[in-house]
Amino acid sequence: MRIYDNIYHTIHIHILYMKDILLQTENLLKLRNYSPKTRKSYLIYIKQYLDFSKKNNLKNKQDAVEKFLLEKVSKKQSSQTINLALNSIKFLYREVLNDNEKIDLKFAKKSKKLPIVLTKKEILKILNNIANQKYKLAVALAYAGGLRISEIQNLRVQDVCLEELVVHLKNAKGKKDRITVFPEKLKIDFQNLMAGKVGGDFIFNSNRSGKLTTRSFQAIFKGALKKTGIKKDATFHSLRHSFATHLLENGTDVRYVQELLGHANIRTTQIYTQVTNPKLKNIKSPL
Repeated sequence: MRIYDNIYHTIHIHILYMKDILLQTENLLKLRNYSPKTRKSYLIYIKQYLDFSKKNNLKNKQDAVEKFLLEKVSKKQSSQTINLALNSIKFLYREVLNDNEKIDLKFAKKSKKLPIVLTKKEILKILNNIANQKYKLAVALAYAGGLRISEIQNLRVQDVCLEELVVHLKNAKGKKDRITVFPEKLKIDFQNLMAGKVGGDFIFNSNRSGKLTTRSFQAIFKGALKKTGIKKDATFHSLRHSFATHLLENGTDVRYVQELLGHANIRTTQIYTQVTNPKLKNIKSPL
């Protein structure tokens, strides 16, 4: 019998039990093939929850979860953060502790913000303000193929077919493979970048041959954005938003855009149609 089989009708856990629970949670997340980023987030929120419950001597599960999430609301944390915390706690009870008693809470309502999109001219300005050729090509490809920052970071030589002008993204978000387009304009630059590398090598490698960090890509993008004087609150991910928006503006069918982005649900892709809606843009203000 596991050491905590009978203790989770309450949440008053000794610190030794907590370490054991966190270790088993991490092992289960690995076995279920959760991404390193998700594993890290789940463990952070589960530890926060257990610490909070112990500190406040909360012995009722429903009460503990509600108060834990309400504290996050009071700190004005985002709906995405609150939903991730709730998912983490549900995983703890259902998968680690084998407690299937329902947690009677609905997910926080997500804000419906439109994506921040850069114009083609703005993207060119950003590229022109990146001196390092490797990072410049990374930013260019992220826009040209709609790649996430993690996909740029993990891209290997064998994933890019310069002859067919396609990028094969393997084990991307949601553990799915997908194909996206590669721009012919970058063909020669990538031939030079990949020269001397073998199939399994990272395209955007560090000086030690490992992959570059997401933080380094974000820092380069942020620095270039600042130099341009563009006032939009754009991030590296805005390149992906811009890719989708510009394809729709060029008349590409939304279903093809969905495939290129790797969205499971077309409703996720359709948010870009709100940004590109020509009928709205053609309306003149009455002032």
